Amino acid sequence: MTHPLLPTVPLGTDGPLVGVQGLGCMGMSEFYGPTDSDEALATLDAALEAGVTLFDTADMYGSGRNEEFIGPFVRANRDKVVLATKFAIERDADDPTKRAIRNDPAYIRSAVEGSLRRLGVDTIDLYYMHRRDPAVPLAESVGAMAELVKAGKVRHLGLSEVTGAELREAHAVHPIAAVQSEWSVFARDVERSAVPAAAELGVAFVPYSPLGRGFLTGAFQDAAALATDDFRRTHPRYTGENAVANGELLDPLREIAAAHDATLAQVALAWVHQRAEVHGLTVVPIPGTRKRSRLAENTGAAALRLSAEELALLEPLADRVAGDRYADMRNTSVGRE
Repeated sequence: MTHPLLPTVPLGTDGPLVGVQGLGCMGMSEFYGPTDSDEALATLDAALEAGVTLFDTADMYGSGRNEEFIGPFVRANRDKVVLATKFAIERDADDPTKRAIRNDPAYIRSAVEGSLRRLGVDTIDLYYMHRRDPAVPLAESVGAMAELVKAGKVRHLGLSEVTGAELREAHAVHPIAAVQSEWSVFARDVERSAVPAAAELGVAFVPYSPLGRGFLTGAFQDAAALATDDFRRTHPRYTGENAVANGELLDPLREIAAAHDATLAQVALAWVHQRAEVHGLTVVPIPGTRKRSRLAENTGAAALRLSAEELALLEPLADRVAGDRYADMRNTSVGRE
């Protein structure tokens, strides 16, 4: 099933209108094995034609290469694109597998200049703190981000992988337009505190990995069979015995997909879209893809409506998933709750 043009929703109480589904651009530069640059560029154009307006990147994707890659597309469509990028994960140039979390004001001021330069724009529409460093007072970090708004370098602020308490604390310093965290039929820990806080404050929720990094689509059965540089091989729930157990949980999605003449991906995305009604907040998932065919499939999910009975079939799945979202959960919201 396809959908000609996505409806729009607001990001936060004062944020921009965006298509109800965005596009995660991370995989166009790194993490999911080899990519076709020409096809990825065509996918960006196809997304805009379908009504996707929120395009998501980060300074750490490809160590800056992803911002450079999508920059020309953003500049060519600047009045149509809502550009989101992120700071906070610092990579080692000598060993890109190493990570450090930086939230200090000096780093934030430096990071935004780097992103603006690589993207080739004057202003970032939505600037996220990618991960939280508890050692830095949140008021200092958000205060530095607020200064970027005053300077005209950033229009709206976002946070990623924060708890409900952290969201409330940040929002008291400066309005937060959106929270980005993993949320899918397999990953629902955000519903503990972050989602209720966002609903209370009028903050939009932007689920990343709504397709379980492709596992929910049935595209692979065990990440160990993927390319050696595919980072899904490091995710506990997608390899070995966990992958086998979790693969059996896909049967309800297959049953629902067959009833609607839809795909597993569309059922998984439809579930995420309907969280907006369940929790009373704006929800804009950002499934990532590098292919036009998958883009059309994903946007088609916005028109798919699951019944109460179908939602009930999917309700218990998250509690049955084997393995954590990451091998190290310390930098996620659940790691601080």
